[in-house]
Amino acid sequence: MTKVSMTINGKSVAGDVEGNTLLSSFLRDEQRLTGTHIGCDTSQCGACVVHVNGRPVKSCTMFAAEAEGAEVSTIEGQANADGSLNVIQQAFQDHHGLQCGFCTPGMVMTAAALLKDNPKPTVSEVREHLEGNICRCTGYHNIVKAIMAASGQDVSAIAAE
Repeated sequence: MTKVSMTINGKSVAGDVEGNTLLSSFLRDEQRLTGTHIGCDTSQCGACVVHVNGRPVKSCTMFAAEAEGAEVSTIEGQANADGSLNVIQQAFQDHHGLQCGFCTPGMVMTAAALLKDNPKPTVSEVREHLEGNICRCTGYHNIVKAIMAASGQDVSAIAAE
């Protein structure tokens, strides 16, 4: 067993993990942060995206021990301080950027990373940035619209590509 400690959504946490414990498993099983979804276990779907030290990471590709001392943000930490949805989450709701919701946490976390680095992306840049995330329901169009809206851009002229 290996002792790990990190800050998750602003809260210091610690635990003992097996050496092969994935960060996704630590978050879900040990910390009960079940918004981080496990969709494929092969790093293909992006449902498990979290931020580690401000960068998006597919948490199924990282051992929990590798996050020792890190700042980790999950979908549970994205809401505003008063519990209301943040601008990205609200845009996903307003623009119907989700259907079954399984991919949504990873999409929101990926979108947050994009908008942090590129506050006014083009539609093409959004689509390119989402390449590591799979949605089986929406066809991506409304996800793109939601991200564009969250960036403060007019989405009325965005056509399905």
